Amino acid sequence: VQLQASGGGLVQAGNSLRLSCETSGFTFDDYAICWFRQAPGKEREGVSCITSSGDNRYYTDSVQDRFTISRDNAKKTGYLQMDSLKTEDSAVYYCSVLKGVVSMRARDMDFWGKGTLVTVSS
Repeated sequence: VQLQASGGGLVQAGNSLRLSCETSGFTFDDYAICWFRQAPGKEREGVSCITSSGDNRYYTDSVQDRFTISRDNAKKTGYLQMDSLKTEDSAVYYCSVLKGVVSMRARDMDFWGKGTLVTVSS
């Protein structure tokens, strides 16, 4: 099982980034995809999840209406479009997958990828 997050970088506040999560080694269609983030000195936080079918999306309040999660089952890839970025969005972003009921709790995830760093400057 492999999950590879990419697309992070340094951007100014108000700008956008698109993260990708390329996967392999498991039946992608059976799993929900979630994005988490962890800022220095803080706990890992669930940001957004999308169900295996893509029919339902979930967001933490702080990113609602700014971030959009999506997936391409044919490419076995998940995405997180981040618009109107704020300095407080700076963190290492991780993608993860889980099978079953969608949860935004880190302990419920089945597999994790390595993170990609997002830094938003003022």
